[in-house]
Amino acid sequence: MTDSESGSERKGGKDPSLPQIMLKSELPGHLIRHATLRQLQVFEAIVRLGSFTQAAEELFLTQPTVSIQIKKLSDALGLPLFEQIGRKVFPTEVGLELYDTCRDILGSLANLEMKLADLHGLKRGRLRLAVITTAQYLAPSILGQFARKYPDIELALEVSNYDRVLARLANNDDDLYIIGHVPDHLADVTVYPFAPNPLVVMAHRDHPLVGQRNIPVQRLAREYFLMREPGSGIREATLNLFERHGIQPRIRMELGSNEAIKQAVIGGLGIAVLSLHTLSAEGTRGPIALLDVAEFPINRQWHIVHPRRKVLSLVAQTFLEFAIQDEARVRAHIDQMLEDFQHSLKG
Repeated sequence: MTDSESGSERKGGKDPSLPQIMLKSELPGHLIRHATLRQLQVFEAIVRLGSFTQAAEELFLTQPTVSIQIKKLSDALGLPLFEQIGRKVFPTEVGLELYDTCRDILGSLANLEMKLADLHGLKRGRLRLAVITTAQYLAPSILGQFARKYPDIELALEVSNYDRVLARLANNDDDLYIIGHVPDHLADVTVYPFAPNPLVVMAHRDHPLVGQRNIPVQRLAREYFLMREPGSGIREATLNLFERHGIQPRIRMELGSNEAIKQAVIGGLGIAVLSLHTLSAEGTRGPIALLDVAEFPINRQWHIVHPRRKVLSLVAQTFLEFAIQDEARVRAHIDQMLEDFQHSLKG
């Protein structure tokens, strides 16, 4: 090594032909100078949603703006953050590391925002709630009551099937989750039972069994059934009950949503077992009737869950406490629907 080369290195000179690798002590300062919180927010949304387009829609940005922000962030790190396979984008190894860091940073900022709001006597921030499809008849009611009390809190509701909600729970994609049955393998979570979720037998209003009292459960073996897809908690509970009574149901159709099943019931295609919550809007005296079948309703509960090690934001904690307190209102609504049904049998 020549003196001039040695002097150049002592002064911080770098060979432009060699890869420029930052020391760990240099990295935080480098990121602070060249990366922004907005870029981290955009990056987190892309990874969480799996799409540049969906991230742009959620953040109210144009897709070119999102692409520019990610390019700047990638340039600041000196490494690619995404790789494209077909039409899908996936985070690189560096991207996955950055994603974990982003979640920590953005979560801490959300908590700070809430704490500052509390000091001003306000409740602001964002709540992300994921629920199974049947809970779409429950969650908006609770969120509506919550929004009236805390109008400045931004609400995001994700409705999906049971398996996808469990996947979101495993990935810690949301603040809180509402599910029905809590499987045994779901061990590393905190569970809050909070509201009744009775499963009832439904039929078209003109079905010959409508109005009959205490129908033996074995009688249902002669009817065509409309069922949710395999993996559904309602389907599992129904089939378990039938199995205990030696019943092999005649499944005419499998449908992927409660609304599709309700429409099929109205169309006279068969009977179904669904949550009573699915009739919250029309009640028990609409085009769909309840059947008074022995062993029904199957009494189940809703549960609010979150990962056991998750530190809830102040918004999430506030909503959790609110939802548990709101159980009395939900229970009263369900009890009134069952009372109306029993009254119709007497009439």
